[in-house]
Amino acid sequence: MTQLNLPKAGDPAPEFTTVNQDGKEVSLADYRGKKVVLYFYPKAMTPGCTTQACGLRDTKTELDKRNAVAIGISPDAPKRLTRFIEKEGLNFDLLSDEDHSIADKFGVWGMKKFMGREFEGIHRITFIIDEDGKLAHVMEKVKTKSHHDDVLAVLDEMG
Repeated sequence: MTQLNLPKAGDPAPEFTTVNQDGKEVSLADYRGKKVVLYFYPKAMTPGCTTQACGLRDTKTELDKRNAVAIGISPDAPKRLTRFIEKEGLNFDLLSDEDHSIADKFGVWGMKKFMGREFEGIHRITFIIDEDGKLAHVMEKVKTKSHHDDVLAVLDEMG
């Protein structure tokens, strides 16, 4: 396994612009003034990614109360993201990173092992970014079933 080179809490979050599920341009800077739960996931409509996304969908009210917004990023094409949102009733943006340039900036693209096979891909890691665009917290060990609760706990610590 390759060692990931993740930005650290306290660093400015790497800036990016890409397209969401509707093909609309979205930049991290668009979210200044809000806390951003930026989570990288391997592939839309797979079991773990669905569990993780639905957990965040179901805690939207709690996120809103904490002035936070969830944003998912994967290497999927916008069309697949649209299907994922429609199928699961997701209530937040999913961003397309087909060339994994954003994943590279955040250090989450690297060698992975799955069922005895090694390949390059996105590691499931969440970055919590404060209202000023600084990384407040990096969640390297993400459990898809409790991800939303873990995120809320970190947001509560941030105040």
